Amino acid sequence: MKFLYSRIFIKQLFISVVIFALIVLISIIFLFFYTGQTNYIKVPDLYGLNISEVEKILSEKKLKFEVSDSIFYDPEISPNTVVSQTPLMGKEVKKNRKIYLTINPSDFSNVIFPELIQLTKRAASSLINALDLELGNIEYVDNIGKDVVLEVKFNDTIISSGQLIPKKSKIDLVLGNGNK
Repeated sequence: MKFLYSRIFIKQLFISVVIFALIVLISIIFLFFYTGQTNYIKVPDLYGLNISEVEKILSEKKLKFEVSDSIFYDPEISPNTVVSQTPLMGKEVKKNRKIYLTINPSDFSNVIFPELIQLTKRAASSLINALDLELGNIEYVDNIGKDVVLEVKFNDTIISSGQLIPKKSKIDLVLGNGNK
């Protein structure tokens, strides 16, 4: 027990703690530079650019990209352009980091048109909205069924269930007005 309080032991313990601290400090400094913690690249703003422009900009900055999503078509934005990106513009990343992009597809995807004949106006408009279609003009004709769908038109042509229709298309309905 006396040995733990001796000068030699305390001196050896102090030297070993200092050596251990130096080894840890040198390791941290080495790993800091080895892992490239000093080399960051700012992520550019890619919103509204098409894929070829994105590829050129990111290759100059030594960054990679991957299109992670392109499902939702927005007619207000040019086709095949970037709608969002992760990580966001201005964030600092290391070289060869992958930037995930959401692009506006080049075209609407198609939906299979459902059976709307003999449905009420309310049920038909709910189905149309659920399929990402838009309700166009509503025309009333003499028929005993008030607000019951009698015909469905797309581009002034009568359509039937099972046909493929592009999303965001305007669908016109011909409804009964309740008169004989």
